[in-house]
Amino acid sequence: MKIFLKTEDEIGLMRRANQLVGKTLGELAKHIKPGVTTLQLDKIADEFIRDHGAVPTFKNFPSPYGVPFPASICTSVNDAVVHGVPSDDDVLKDGDIVSIDCGTLLDGFNGDSAYTFCVGEVSEEVKQLLKTTREALYLGIENAVAGRHVGDISSAVQDHCEKEGYGVVRELTGHGIGREMHEDPQVPNYGRRGNGVMLKAGMCIAIEPMITMGDRSIYMMPDRWTIRTRDGKPAAHFEHTIAIRQGKAEILSTFEEIENINQ
Repeated sequence: MKIFLKTEDEIGLMRRANQLVGKTLGELAKHIKPGVTTLQLDKIADEFIRDHGAVPTFKNFPSPYGVPFPASICTSVNDAVVHGVPSDDDVLKDGDIVSIDCGTLLDGFNGDSAYTFCVGEVSEEVKQLLKTTREALYLGIENAVAGRHVGDISSAVQDHCEKEGYGVVRELTGHGIGREMHEDPQVPNYGRRGNGVMLKAGMCIAIEPMITMGDRSIYMMPDRWTIRTRDGKPAAHFEHTIAIRQGKAEILSTFEEIENINQ
Protein backbone atom coordinates (compact mmCIF):
# COMPACT_ATOMS: atom_id res chain seq x y z
CA MET A 1 0.00 0.00 0.00
CA LYS A 2 1.37 3.39 -1.00
CA ILE A 3 -0.39 6.47 0.39
CA PHE A 4 0.48 9.87 -1.05
CA LEU A 5 0.33 12.81 1.35
CA LYS A 6 -0.55 16.02 -0.45
CA THR A 7 1.15 19.39 -0.04
CA GLU A 8 -0.94 22.51 0.56
CA ASP A 9 -0.47 23.47 -3.09
CA GLU A 10 -1.70 20.05 -4.21
CA ILE A 11 -4.70 20.23 -1.88
CA GLY A 12 -5.46 23.59 -3.44
CA LEU A 13 -5.52 22.01 -6.89
CA MET A 14 -7.72 19.20 -5.60
CA ARG A 15 -10.08 21.76 -4.11
CA ARG A 16 -10.48 23.36 -7.56
CA ALA A 17 -11.21 20.00 -9.21
CA ASN A 18 -13.74 19.10 -6.54
CA GLN A 19 -15.46 22.48 -6.59
CA LEU A 20 -15.97 21.95 -10.32
CA VAL A 21 -17.62 18.60 -9.58
CA GLY A 22 -19.97 20.41 -7.21
CA LYS A 23 -20.78 23.01 -9.85
CA THR A 24 -21.43 20.24 -12.39
CA LEU A 25 -23.84 18.48 -10.03
CA GLY A 26 -25.51 21.83 -9.43
CA GLU A 27 -25.92 22.32 -13.17
CA LEU A 28 -27.46 18.86 -13.45
CA ALA A 29 -29.87 19.65 -10.61
CA LYS A 30 -31.50 22.24 -12.91
CA HIS A 31 -32.41 19.53 -15.40
CA ILE A 32 -33.47 16.59 -13.21
CA LYS A 33 -37.22 16.19 -13.73
CA PRO A 34 -39.69 13.66 -15.13
CA GLY A 35 -39.20 13.00 -18.85
CA VAL A 36 -35.46 13.65 -18.93
CA THR A 37 -33.20 10.77 -19.93
CA THR A 38 -29.98 9.91 -18.14
CA LEU A 39 -28.13 10.24 -21.46
CA GLN A 40 -29.31 13.85 -21.69
CA LEU A 41 -27.85 14.46 -18.24
CA ASP A 42 -24.58 12.89 -19.32
CA LYS A 43 -24.30 15.21 -22.32
CA ILE A 44 -24.96 18.25 -20.12
CA ALA A 45 -22.27 17.16 -17.66
CA ASP A 46 -19.70 16.38 -20.35
CA GLU A 47 -20.13 19.79 -21.99
CA PHE A 48 -20.09 21.65 -18.66
CA ILE A 49 -16.90 19.95 -17.45
CA ARG A 50 -15.04 20.52 -20.73
CA ASP A 51 -16.23 24.13 -20.96
CA HIS A 52 -14.54 24.70 -17.59
CA GLY A 53 -11.18 23.39 -18.79
CA ALA A 54 -11.34 19.93 -17.23
CA VAL A 55 -11.77 16.36 -18.42
CA PRO A 56 -14.56 14.02 -17.20
CA THR A 57 -12.51 11.36 -15.43
CA PHE A 58 -15.09 8.62 -15.78
CA LYS A 59 -15.14 8.73 -19.59
CA ASN A 60 -13.32 5.61 -20.83
CA PHE A 61 -12.33 4.67 -17.26
CA PRO A 62 -10.97 1.11 -17.45
CA SER A 63 -12.76 -1.90 -15.99
CA PRO A 64 -11.33 -5.29 -14.97
CA TYR A 65 -14.62 -6.87 -16.06
CA GLY A 66 -15.12 -5.58 -19.60
CA VAL A 67 -15.28 -2.42 -21.69
CA PRO A 68 -14.22 1.00 -20.36
CA PHE A 69 -16.96 3.21 -18.91
CA PRO A 70 -18.73 4.81 -21.89
CA ALA A 71 -19.99 8.03 -20.29
CA SER A 72 -18.93 11.08 -18.29
CA ILE A 73 -21.13 10.51 -15.23
CA CYS A 74 -22.68 7.50 -13.50
CA THR A 75 -26.48 7.67 -13.31
CA SER A 76 -27.95 5.06 -10.97
CA VAL A 77 -31.76 5.02 -10.85
CA ASN A 78 -33.80 3.56 -7.97
CA ASP A 79 -32.41 0.06 -7.24
CA ALA A 80 -29.15 0.79 -9.07
CA VAL A 81 -26.59 1.38 -6.31
CA VAL A 82 -23.69 2.77 -8.35
CA HIS A 83 -22.03 2.82 -11.78
CA GLY A 84 -25.25 3.13 -13.76
CA VAL A 85 -24.58 3.78 -17.45
CA PRO A 86 -26.48 6.75 -18.95
CA SER A 87 -28.94 5.73 -21.64
CA ASP A 88 -31.74 7.09 -23.81
CA ASP A 89 -33.81 4.21 -22.46
CA ASP A 90 -33.59 5.49 -18.88
CA VAL A 91 -36.35 8.10 -18.74
CA LEU A 92 -36.75 9.64 -15.29
CA LYS A 93 -40.24 9.40 -13.80
CA ASP A 94 -41.99 11.16 -10.96
CA GLY A 95 -41.08 9.36 -7.74
CA ASP A 96 -37.71 8.08 -8.97
CA ILE A 97 -34.38 8.74 -7.34
CA VAL A 98 -31.16 9.03 -9.31
CA SER A 99 -27.68 8.88 -7.83
CA ILE A 100 -25.18 10.83 -9.91
CA ASP A 101 -21.49 10.22 -9.41
CA CYS A 102 -19.18 12.71 -11.12
CA GLY A 103 -15.42 13.02 -11.50
CA THR A 104 -13.19 15.68 -13.03
CA LEU A 105 -9.49 15.86 -13.85
CA LEU A 106 -8.26 19.45 -13.65
CA ASP A 107 -4.62 20.55 -13.64
CA GLY A 108 -3.44 17.02 -12.91
CA PHE A 109 -5.69 16.28 -9.92
CA ASN A 110 -9.02 14.55 -9.53
CA GLY A 111 -12.34 15.59 -8.04
CA ASP A 112 -15.02 13.06 -7.07
CA SER A 113 -18.45 13.50 -5.52
CA ALA A 114 -21.91 11.94 -5.68
CA TYR A 115 -25.44 12.98 -4.76
CA THR A 116 -28.79 11.20 -4.83
CA PHE A 117 -31.51 13.39 -6.34
CA CYS A 118 -35.28 13.12 -6.02
CA VAL A 119 -37.26 13.24 -9.25
CA GLY A 120 -40.53 15.03 -8.57
CA GLU A 121 -42.30 13.80 -5.44
CA VAL A 122 -40.81 10.71 -3.82
CA SER A 123 -42.21 8.65 -0.96
CA GLU A 124 -41.45 9.51 2.67
CA GLU A 125 -39.81 6.10 3.01
CA VAL A 126 -37.33 6.93 0.25
CA LYS A 127 -36.73 10.42 1.65
CA GLN A 128 -35.74 8.84 4.95
CA LEU A 129 -33.24 6.55 3.19
CA LEU A 130 -31.63 9.56 1.53
CA LYS A 131 -31.61 11.54 4.78
CA THR A 132 -29.93 8.73 6.71
CA THR A 133 -27.33 8.08 4.01
CA ARG A 134 -26.41 11.74 3.86
CA GLU A 135 -26.20 11.94 7.64
CA ALA A 136 -23.89 8.92 7.60
CA LEU A 137 -21.57 10.67 5.16
CA TYR A 138 -21.13 13.62 7.50
CA LEU A 139 -20.71 11.38 10.54
CA GLY A 140 -17.93 9.62 8.65
CA ILE A 141 -16.33 12.98 7.87
CA GLU A 142 -16.48 13.98 11.55
CA ASN A 143 -14.31 10.95 12.32
CA ALA A 144 -11.84 11.62 9.49
CA VAL A 145 -9.17 13.49 11.45
CA ALA A 146 -5.44 12.99 11.88
CA GLY A 147 -4.61 10.38 14.51
CA ARG A 148 -7.77 8.35 14.04
CA HIS A 149 -8.18 5.32 11.79
CA VAL A 150 -10.12 4.42 8.65
CA GLY A 151 -12.18 2.08 10.83
CA ASP A 152 -13.49 5.07 12.79
CA ILE A 153 -15.02 6.43 9.58
CA SER A 154 -16.33 3.02 8.60
CA SER A 155 -17.91 2.32 11.98
CA ALA A 156 -19.63 5.71 12.10
CA VAL A 157 -21.29 5.09 8.72
CA GLN A 158 -22.27 1.50 9.48
CA ASP A 159 -23.66 2.14 12.95
CA HIS A 160 -25.83 5.04 11.83
CA CYS A 161 -27.34 3.21 8.86
CA GLU A 162 -27.82 -0.20 10.42
CA LYS A 163 -29.60 1.20 13.48
CA GLU A 164 -32.21 2.53 11.01
CA GLY A 165 -32.55 -0.94 9.48
CA TYR A 166 -30.72 -0.23 6.23
CA GLY A 167 -28.19 -2.38 4.40
CA VAL A 168 -24.56 -1.29 4.09
CA VAL A 169 -22.92 -2.45 0.85
CA ARG A 170 -19.66 -4.31 1.55
CA GLU A 171 -18.24 -4.95 -1.91
CA LEU A 172 -17.70 -1.30 -2.85
CA THR A 173 -15.74 1.27 -0.86
CA GLY A 174 -14.50 4.82 -0.70
CA HIS A 175 -10.88 5.43 -1.59
CA GLY A 176 -7.84 7.63 -1.57
CA ILE A 177 -7.71 10.21 -4.34
CA GLY A 178 -5.19 12.58 -5.89
CA ARG A 179 -3.38 12.42 -9.20
CA GLU A 180 -5.22 9.12 -9.67
CA MET A 181 -8.95 8.72 -9.19
CA HIS A 182 -8.46 5.64 -7.02
CA GLU A 183 -5.51 5.61 -4.62
CA ASP A 184 -4.84 3.90 -1.31
CA PRO A 185 -6.31 3.50 1.21
CA GLN A 186 -9.70 1.89 0.68
CA VAL A 187 -12.39 3.40 2.90
CA PRO A 188 -15.12 0.81 3.63
CA ASN A 189 -18.54 1.79 4.94
CA TYR A 190 -18.39 -0.89 7.62
CA GLY A 191 -15.76 -1.75 10.22
CA ARG A 192 -14.52 -1.33 13.77
CA ARG A 193 -13.19 1.74 15.48
CA GLY A 194 -9.44 1.77 15.85
CA ASN A 195 -8.90 -0.62 12.95
CA GLY A 196 -7.34 0.10 9.57
CA VAL A 197 -4.87 2.68 8.35
CA MET A 198 -4.07 5.58 10.66
CA LEU A 199 -5.16 8.90 9.18
CA LYS A 200 -2.47 11.53 8.65
CA ALA A 201 -2.67 15.20 7.76
CA GLY A 202 -2.33 15.58 4.00
CA MET A 203 -4.19 12.41 3.10
CA CYS A 204 -7.07 12.97 0.69
CA ILE A 205 -9.90 10.45 0.60
CA ALA A 206 -13.37 10.04 -0.87
CA ILE A 207 -15.98 8.88 1.64
CA GLU A 208 -19.08 7.45 -0.05
CA PRO A 209 -21.80 5.58 1.83
CA MET A 210 -23.74 3.23 -0.47
CA ILE A 211 -26.83 2.25 1.48
CA THR A 212 -29.79 0.03 0.59
CA MET A 213 -33.36 0.18 1.82
CA GLY A 214 -33.48 -3.60 2.16
CA ASP A 215 -30.89 -6.35 2.05
CA ARG A 216 -27.32 -5.30 1.34
CA SER A 217 -26.83 -7.98 -1.37
CA ILE A 218 -25.97 -6.65 -4.82
CA TYR A 219 -25.27 -7.94 -8.32
CA MET A 220 -23.70 -6.69 -11.54
CA MET A 221 -25.76 -6.15 -14.68
CA PRO A 222 -24.74 -7.60 -18.07
CA ASP A 223 -23.27 -4.20 -19.05
CA ARG A 224 -20.50 -5.12 -16.54
CA TRP A 225 -20.88 -1.74 -14.83
CA THR A 226 -24.29 -1.16 -13.24
CA ILE A 227 -24.62 -2.54 -9.71
CA ARG A 228 -28.16 -3.24 -8.44
CA THR A 229 -29.75 -4.46 -5.22
CA ARG A 230 -30.76 -8.11 -5.36
CA ASP A 231 -34.12 -7.46 -3.74
CA GLY A 232 -34.95 -4.59 -6.11
CA LYS A 233 -35.30 -2.03 -3.32
CA PRO A 234 -33.89 1.50 -3.69
CA ALA A 235 -30.34 2.49 -2.80
CA ALA A 236 -28.74 5.85 -2.01
CA HIS A 237 -25.21 7.16 -2.59
CA PHE A 238 -23.63 10.35 -1.29
CA GLU A 239 -19.92 11.18 -1.58
CA HIS A 240 -17.49 13.93 -0.62
CA THR A 241 -13.76 14.21 -1.22
CA ILE A 242 -11.97 15.49 1.86
CA ALA A 243 -8.49 16.40 3.08
CA ILE A 244 -7.39 15.03 6.44
CA ARG A 245 -6.41 17.76 8.88
CA GLN A 246 -5.62 18.08 12.56
CA GLY A 247 -8.86 18.45 14.49
CA LYS A 248 -11.35 18.65 11.60
CA ALA A 249 -11.43 17.40 8.01
CA GLU A 250 -11.67 19.86 5.14
CA ILE A 251 -14.45 19.02 2.68
CA LEU A 252 -13.04 19.76 -0.78
CA SER A 253 -16.20 19.03 -2.76
CA THR A 254 -19.51 20.80 -2.22
CA PHE A 255 -23.28 20.27 -2.27
CA GLU A 256 -23.91 24.02 -2.05
CA GLU A 257 -24.63 24.41 -5.76
CA ILE A 258 -27.21 21.62 -5.60
CA GLU A 259 -28.87 23.02 -2.51
CA ASN A 260 -29.13 26.48 -4.08
CA ILE A 261 -31.06 24.95 -6.98
CA ASN A 262 -33.26 22.74 -4.80
CA GLN A 263 -34.36 25.49 -2.41
